Amino acid sequence: MSSTKKYGKSPKLDLHVQNFRKKDQTIKGITLAVACIIIIAAGFIIPNEAMQNGEKGVVYYKGKVMQVQEDTTVVDEATEGVRRGSQKLLIKITEGPDKGKIIALDNYLSALYNIYAKEGTKLVLRATMYEEGTNYSIYNYDRTTVLYGFVVLFILVLCVIGGKKGLMALLGLLFTLLAVIRILLPLLIKGHPAVPITLLLIIVTTIISFILLDGINKKTIAAAAGTIAGVVVSGGFAYVAGMIGHISGFQMEEAESLLLIAGTEGIKIKNLLVCGVLIASLGAVMDVAMSIASSIHELQEVNHTLSRAELFHSGMNIGKDAMGTMANTLILAFTGSSLNLLLMIYSYGIPYSQLINTDIIAIEIIKGIAGSIGIVLTVPFVAFVSSRIEGYSIQHHNKIEAAS
Repeated sequence: MSSTKKYGKSPKLDLHVQNFRKKDQTIKGITLAVACIIIIAAGFIIPNEAMQNGEKGVVYYKGKVMQVQEDTTVVDEATEGVRRGSQKLLIKITEGPDKGKIIALDNYLSALYNIYAKEGTKLVLRATMYEEGTNYSIYNYDRTTVLYGFVVLFILVLCVIGGKKGLMALLGLLFTLLAVIRILLPLLIKGHPAVPITLLLIIVTTIISFILLDGINKKTIAAAAGTIAGVVVSGGFAYVAGMIGHISGFQMEEAESLLLIAGTEGIKIKNLLVCGVLIASLGAVMDVAMSIASSIHELQEVNHTLSRAELFHSGMNIGKDAMGTMANTLILAFTGSSLNLLLMIYSYGIPYSQLINTDIIAIEIIKGIAGSIGIVLTVPFVAFVSSRIEGYSIQHHNKIEAAS
């Protein structure tokens, strides 16, 4: 008797599978419609007071350099070829109430502020409104075309290679980003409890992302449960480590600016570190959870005589390979984001005992380790849940087949 026996040997079982697939497609379609409605509402309908307010009396418009009247900049070899000096520019404003107007601006270049303009260079202008008129200054390069170009390239690559699943993954990503930007951030600014809101957002976005990607089935149920558990574990470890080590959101680099905002908006800073760990670890945990759940599902499809213990053992073996690379990915991501800080600390020759106890280094260590612990513990959890679900599915299908 072959050990690779497939389902679908009886009409009754085939009908059962077909009905399940129809229900799955219906749920997936409803989820897609709901996600699209939320995306449209979050992007275009729901007001975002924080984004509308901005700096009082300051607006940003785009402009284009029509002529470089004077250029006294020189290349400074001490700063790796960065130009220093000044320019006199004629700039045409390309949007806003002064659209079409040509203004003359001085552009001063230093090592830190270095906007070197040529004829045709697109810039972003900072317009400060005064009673006597508007004062313009050069804010930065206009990188809109480049950034949007890379976004379009990413979308094309994802959809061409990933096909329908790539498109669903893109919608899930868009839903998550808009949920963070247009729902989570405004709620945090208004002073709502950070950790419960972030956890609720993660649960909702995880479920919707997996349904969009693969519908409601054994794989997505196990992967979603494992993702939520792994992220909660990461946040829990970050909270405990921060409490024991006296680390909270007040030690973050942006704490001073956030405190100024908190005075007028009511934002709670204390648990923002935990929220950051929850969001940062979500992607890596989702990857590991889905990889293990999908692998166990495929093993069961190929050989449905495997026991739950054998499926769990296989899932653990697969997960051990994945956890190492994912943990490296998460820790190296945090390290890469702090590379400039590490270079500065190294150049100062700070002793190890002082270095390890600085707030910033402690925060980065907690972020990396907490996220990695969440990934590692996700492996046995998903392997166990997936093996239970797949084992139950085997028994259920066998009963239907036997009854027919």
